[in-house]
Amino acid sequence: MFNFVSGLAAIAAVVGIALPAVAQEKTSISITRQPGILYLASHVMETQKLIEKEAEALGVKGVTVEWRTFSGGGAQTDALLAGNVDVVNTGTGNLLLLWDRTKGKVKGIVTSSAQPVIMVSNDPRIKSLDDITPKDKIAVPTVGVSTQAILLQIAAAKKYGDDQVKKFDPNTVQLGHPDAVAAIANPNHEVKSHFSAPPFQYIELKQTGVHRVTDSREILGSGLTQATFFTTTKFAEANPVLIKAIREATKKAIDSIKTDPNAALEAYKAVSGDKTPIEDLMSILNEPGFIEDYRMDPRGTMKFATHLHKIGTLKAMPGAWTDYFLPESADLNGN
Repeated sequence: MFNFVSGLAAIAAVVGIALPAVAQEKTSISITRQPGILYLASHVMETQKLIEKEAEALGVKGVTVEWRTFSGGGAQTDALLAGNVDVVNTGTGNLLLLWDRTKGKVKGIVTSSAQPVIMVSNDPRIKSLDDITPKDKIAVPTVGVSTQAILLQIAAAKKYGDDQVKKFDPNTVQLGHPDAVAAIANPNHEVKSHFSAPPFQYIELKQTGVHRVTDSREILGSGLTQATFFTTTKFAEANPVLIKAIREATKKAIDSIKTDPNAALEAYKAVSGDKTPIEDLMSILNEPGFIEDYRMDPRGTMKFATHLHKIGTLKAMPGAWTDYFLPESADLNGN
């Protein structure tokens, strides 16, 4: 989770107090992501070297990209604020939080997925969120600011009133998705529920006794962007060609997923080391609307912003989604 106290110095660096100057048009960049096929576009981008190719086509040759995988969004945003990585690929909540705390010095580049995330449980007693007691533990990628944690807050406010918005916060525990899958598979583990993400939620739902409790679409009443590339405005201003290259590479990766999903999954398996059989992963991609939700236009992000501002997490309320995205994305049909 992003630490507000220890993060002050890092935020100061992002807004320009202590951050070293970024060289014009870097040729070596680092990008983070989380585990799972929500980030499938990034695996295609890596294996096909799409950013490198797009940068060269735009006039910047010799670009190299280091891809780094983090278990949660909080660690990614910490790395971005500290200047240890250039671009992160994680959830809407983290983007909004950093945009607000840095007074607009962190913004989105483009999104790459909007598939639903599902909360599952191996406890037969827990059939809905109404069955959660103070003793029940729910695994989320990052406590407080991950997409899953914020969805639980939105659900609590809708069900029990605005004064109960953080009703489930004490129930959440931070676990990366692979570790949470292992916890759900172990009947003796204290964590009985996991607000998951693809492909992990579908792997869990195949386990005996594991069932769906709720999901993002049920809570929001619409789709929601899950994976967003974002960076500091300082990096974007110093590297406009790379920003364009990332956007164009994302588009080509999404097109590649839709035209040749098998090759995209092979790229995912090669990069991630996921041992899930290709036919099982393909069955996930064949879920209704799943492939179509690899998309560049932000979905449901203003609903997140409205919630976070309402509870005081965001001090500034954006007027539109374009406030927290770079101008390069303004032509997209987002919300």
